[in-house]
Amino acid sequence: MRAIPLQILRPPMKKAKPSALPITKAKKLVLYFYPKDDTPGCTAEACSLRDSYGSFQSKGYEILGVSPDSVKKHVKFQEKFNLPFNLLADEDHAVSLAYGVWGPKKFMGRAYDGIHRTTFVIDEKGKIERIITKVDTGNHAGQLLEA
Repeated sequence: MRAIPLQILRPPMKKAKPSALPITKAKKLVLYFYPKDDTPGCTAEACSLRDSYGSFQSKGYEILGVSPDSVKKHVKFQEKFNLPFNLLADEDHAVSLAYGVWGPKKFMGRAYDGIHRTTFVIDEKGKIERIITKVDTGNHAGQLLEA
């Protein structure tokens, strides 16, 4: 697997200052990319991770969600569903492009560019240990914790 510099994770985050990013040398990271705040699949995925947040923390993982939504939308989504982890506003798609998850999609016959729902499990050295491209939104935490 490849390592991507963690400093690429610098766009605005919900209520976090750039110097207060949850990524440290000693932390492992679940970095999940999702298309849009407050939609059924994205909400199910976020709530699955929220409900198992303590299990991730006890295993030394931080969780970071990434979508092209604005900080304002992220704050509303985070507060509505009581999400304990940060959400990164990737409005210019820089992080999504760096991880190769931004690209052509099709929905109901319409082609457009967007985020491909993908999760990266990254070790404390920044090395990608696992990539999940077939995300089970309702049981995403289970997918991650079973491995």
